[in-house]
Amino acid sequence: MNLRRLGAIVVKELRQLRRDRLTFAMIIGIPTLQLVLFGYAINMDVRNLDAAVLDQANTARSREVIAEMGASQVLNLRYSLSTQKQLQDLLREGKISIALVVPADFEARLERADRPALQLVVDGSDQVVQSAARQLAAFPLPGRSSASPAGVEVLNLYNPQRLAPFNTVPGLIGVILTMTMVMFTAIALVRERERGNMEMLITTPMSPWELTIGKVLPFVGIGLIQASLVLLLGKLLFNVPMRGSLTELYLAILVFICASLALGVLVSTLARSQFQAMQMAFFSFLPQILLSGFMFPFAGMPKAAQWLAELLPLTHFLRLVRGIMLRGAGLIELWPALAALLLFTLLTLSLAVTRVHKRLD
Repeated sequence: MNLRRLGAIVVKELRQLRRDRLTFAMIIGIPTLQLVLFGYAINMDVRNLDAAVLDQANTARSREVIAEMGASQVLNLRYSLSTQKQLQDLLREGKISIALVVPADFEARLERADRPALQLVVDGSDQVVQSAARQLAAFPLPGRSSASPAGVEVLNLYNPQRLAPFNTVPGLIGVILTMTMVMFTAIALVRERERGNMEMLITTPMSPWELTIGKVLPFVGIGLIQASLVLLLGKLLFNVPMRGSLTELYLAILVFICASLALGVLVSTLARSQFQAMQMAFFSFLPQILLSGFMFPFAGMPKAAQWLAELLPLTHFLRLVRGIMLRGAGLIELWPALAALLLFTLLTLSLAVTRVHKRLD
């Protein structure tokens, strides 16, 4: 082995990497992003869960207990309710994750200590919320000894058996579509440019919108097939329920596919090679899976991380798919998440089409 020739090859590769600004940025950006996300944004402690209170006793002692549970920082008591229907509506719409119910005979239950004095109604479609509920179930109540029955009863809605697939399978639809739609679209469009096919399309009278939409429409069918496969296997293997409208679920999936494809088109306008397209697709996928609430508790993240997550399509799709499949909610009730996806799709696709026009000119 000739060390001189070997050194020449090493120097040549380093110079090529230095010229490839995007790859160099990925070398620095990916570990930096992971360190920042895991160090600051990812927090396994459950904090500030949006919650409501239904105080049917309305006594000084009940208000004291409610204040103490709120001071634990696990709950963010945003709503004060007067009826059970309000409680159920807020849970179904996803506006709260947990509700604290104080029965009318709260004082008597404390005195007798023969049954739970409080009830926590929990959104069982989220495992993080279930974990917080178990923590709150051990909350000490005045007058209760360790030998007494548990003072807090947990009512697990939508997933009474606490089965993990109920939580993960709906989320996997979004994760799989995010991974495949962005990467497939970006790589396919860059491949067309590398092979020279894009230059031939320039000579045709089609507009940038027609060119962009025509290239990505076939991937819509691929995304629907993937989503259908996950839904079918989830039902057959894990008996994951479908409590809402199947039509509305597919409409939400279709909007999310369009959002992911728009992101893939934008990536393709930034990448100069298929390898770069793959790198950038992964770079866009990483914060989505970490910040969307699929793997880590959304409520435990700092506000800055939550604001960033609100800009990512997977965050809103998880709210839609879990709301429809597990809580039986409709798109009208979940309209903020649907509107956010539509807005993301429109803005991202518009930016991508603008860049396609500039690059092809």
